[in-house]
Amino acid sequence: MKILMVCLGNICRSPLAEGILQKRAWEAGLNWSVESAGTNGFHNGEAPHRLSQKVAQLHGIDISKQRSRRIQNEDYEQFDLIYAMAPDVIDDMKRLAKKTYQAEKVKLLLHELNPQEDLEVPDPYYGGEEGYHEVFELIDRACDQIIKKYGSR
Repeated sequence: MKILMVCLGNICRSPLAEGILQKRAWEAGLNWSVESAGTNGFHNGEAPHRLSQKVAQLHGIDISKQRSRRIQNEDYEQFDLIYAMAPDVIDDMKRLAKKTYQAEKVKLLLHELNPQEDLEVPDPYYGGEEGYHEVFELIDRACDQIIKKYGSR
């Protein structure tokens, strides 16, 4: 299975989601490929935010080699599932992709925890380190559900 994690800048939330889900998949013996992208392209080519890297490292996950990229129309063909970190990210994805957008592949990440609510993974970019820890925990719980839900397929 190929899964894409998407946020705005692809330096805070989606790199954490990529790293967490990839690690969980490997630990579960799943041959999954997980990547991440952003909708705004402002940070193309940059490494994840230093606090995302720090928090990931505290959990034994190295995301330092990831590089930010903008979501492309081809991603809708290449990935089986695409998880957005927030409803506004889905709005941006629809606007950017136009006719290539594939709603059946796109889900809110936190729907894995609360399917009846359109909750977002908070963007920790403008806050302190504590926000990155909170985001890590939310994403980790959602990734655990993804492994349980799709790991036996």
